[in-house]
Amino acid sequence: MHIQFAELPVFDQDRAKAFYTGHLACQLIADQPMGDSGWRWIELAFPHAVTNLHFVRRADSAPSAEPVLVLVDDNVEATTATLKARGVEIVTEPQEAPWQPGRTVAEFRDSEGNRMVLASR
Repeated sequence: MHIQFAELPVFDQDRAKAFYTGHLACQLIADQPMGDSGWRWIELAFPHAVTNLHFVRRADSAPSAEPVLVLVDDNVEATTATLKARGVEIVTEPQEAPWQPGRTVAEFRDSEGNRMVLASR
């Protein structure tokens, strides 16, 4: 058993799709109309992941105060540096996780204001 996708609230689907494909190497799985509202079913796959990412319409204008996803990465420092060089907002620089000594974590915001954690394995 596995989780097929995690839902991520977004304001602008095209901007979010560009962020995740351009900055985090996600591959587009689906981009199909959903009814007459103009909203689309967009599903992305992270490299080597079982769980995909699906965009849902954000209910209000407030971005997340707490992290909404934890992304496990082989090199948190390098990925954080790459994101920073591309203009992505880094919330916390790489540091040891206070709850798990020996594990490196960093936080950033995506194009929609969602707060994300990058964590080492």
